Amino acid sequence: MYTIGLYLMVLGMMIASIFHKKARKMVVGIPQTYLLLRRHIKKTDRVVWFHAASLGEFEQGRPLMERLRTECPEYKILLTFFSPSGYEVRKDYEGADLVCYLPFDTPGNALSFLRLAHPEIAIFIKYEFWLNYLLICRRKGIKTYSVSSIFRPNQYFFKWHLFGKYPALKPIRQFNHLFVQNESSKKLLVEHGITNVTVVGDTRLDRVIAIKDAAAPLPLVEQFAGDAPCFIAGSSWGPDEEIYIPYFAKHKDWKLIIAPHVISESHLKDIEKLLEDNGFKSIRYTELEKGEQMPVTSETEGQALIINCFGKLSSIYRYGKVALVGGGFGVGIHNVPEAAVYGIPVLFGPNNEKFREAQALKACGGSFEYQDDASFAALMDNFINNPEALRKAGEAAGGYINANAGAADKCFSAIFKN
Repeated sequence: MYTIGLYLMVLGMMIASIFHKKARKMVVGIPQTYLLLRRHIKKTDRVVWFHAASLGEFEQGRPLMERLRTECPEYKILLTFFSPSGYEVRKDYEGADLVCYLPFDTPGNALSFLRLAHPEIAIFIKYEFWLNYLLICRRKGIKTYSVSSIFRPNQYFFKWHLFGKYPALKPIRQFNHLFVQNESSKKLLVEHGITNVTVVGDTRLDRVIAIKDAAAPLPLVEQFAGDAPCFIAGSSWGPDEEIYIPYFAKHKDWKLIIAPHVISESHLKDIEKLLEDNGFKSIRYTELEKGEQMPVTSETEGQALIINCFGKLSSIYRYGKVALVGGGFGVGIHNVPEAAVYGIPVLFGPNNEKFREAQALKACGGSFEYQDDASFAALMDNFINNPEALRKAGEAAGGYINANAGAADKCFSAIFKN
């Protein structure tokens, strides 16, 4: 049934590729994988294969790849993606010897891929559980590991299906070991007879610390911020912007730095219009780069900087007193640890229950949920009127990140030093 479903998915993807650019990139890119493997992987190479669905999973696997590159240079690193949004951004990643798409998990594809790649070790990041790849890896004696995975009772694996519950657990049973994020994941697996499990936390925390330590100053942002308190809105969406921009219309002593998740001209213009309607003068980051000056403001006007380019946000959080991470009114919140690592409180919308770090940060007092204008205003009023509350929340956020780092070290030692 699983394989039949995959063939139907492949057919659907081919049809979708006629109309959708993203699907077309996959359909065109996947056949190139076999050519790339033949060209770049020799029979004598010792290969470690990392698979990530997309960018988020890549960032979780990156600390392991970088440490492997440094400490075990005898291995070649093969990195595969399933999503074009991951592959297109990281296809030139220098930490891997080869980056390519992962072919669909049909028996023939899996057999061909593994014959050409012949990895000694395969590491699947977070939610990647491809049955045919895992079965053939096990048959060939390839050691397989799940890293930064997290499990909940409502997931597909733990529900009753047409053929009962346990067949759905078959992919998970193929791993040599699973390195999970929390105790509840381990407990759930053990209850279903899967005991080769270790709780290590999330490797993404190691990654955000590394990013923070390597972050370069941004003189243009620093100049814009000056001595004023700054509110950083990271990966924000329209529903977030409609809440925080009107609030700061009443607190013009704060400056806004807005890094929208979608950097389209229409969205940028929507943000600029909303800012203008609320008494803000704004400028885009690329305009500052061209030498343009921030518009002169009066005492009744606020200032906002719109980050209309990628790759800056993780460094920009350092200039904030409070951060917002968007997505909580739609797709789900984005990268909360990326902001919390700087020791500032992080706010986000209600769609956050599936994000472990967000829940942990809420529990320790480092992050906070808002549902509407009133709850957002209550949180910000408390921070503005109570500096001690702001300080404690920031310390809680940074303290959580530092206290829970080290997952990459634990995984690396268990996989490559035993």
